[in-house]
Amino acid sequence: MNSKVTNILVAGVGGQGVILASDVMADTFLEAGYDVKKSEVHGMAQRGGSVSSHIRFGKKVYSPIIKMGEVDYLCTMERMETLRWLNYCNKFTVILVDDIEVNPPIVNLGDMEYPQDIEKTLRNNFKSVHIIPATTIAAGLGTERAANVVLSGALSRLLDIDQEQWLKSLLAHLPEKLHELNKKAFLAGREALSNF
Repeated sequence: MNSKVTNILVAGVGGQGVILASDVMADTFLEAGYDVKKSEVHGMAQRGGSVSSHIRFGKKVYSPIIKMGEVDYLCTMERMETLRWLNYCNKFTVILVDDIEVNPPIVNLGDMEYPQDIEKTLRNNFKSVHIIPATTIAAGLGTERAANVVLSGALSRLLDIDQEQWLKSLLAHLPEKLHELNKKAFLAGREALSNF
């Protein structure tokens, strides 16, 4: 185990399962033998506002907060949320984003337009960008609500932790009746990333 701390920032809007995804990640890293620190901000989550979670793991982690410019993996569950967190990234940050647009209230009110050049901005500034149709994949399996699990599955392909450990941590957070669907969603996310 090297001494480097890995920094993951997960973000989305209320109701997309950011906190569940980050809880599963933290438990997975803990069970894999790492020191783990996690911090989350709910904001106006119940009104569709921004939700974010910092997860840091390594041999020894001293702070739960990721410094600006030090995110290794940015996982966002909505396109525009990605833009909100770019100042935490650097050119080597790996970006995984669900290919879905959720209009914030200011767009719905007509006071602002949803940005149209998000993908171009990301690809021009970062070496590793994965835009994954997580919500579409999850809907095909039976529920859009599993998009967070699809995205977690995609991330898992990039980290050197056994797939079975991820699944064990995921299923421990869910009622048994949801196990089969979420296992499929997780594996579909892994498969989606292998297509890049």
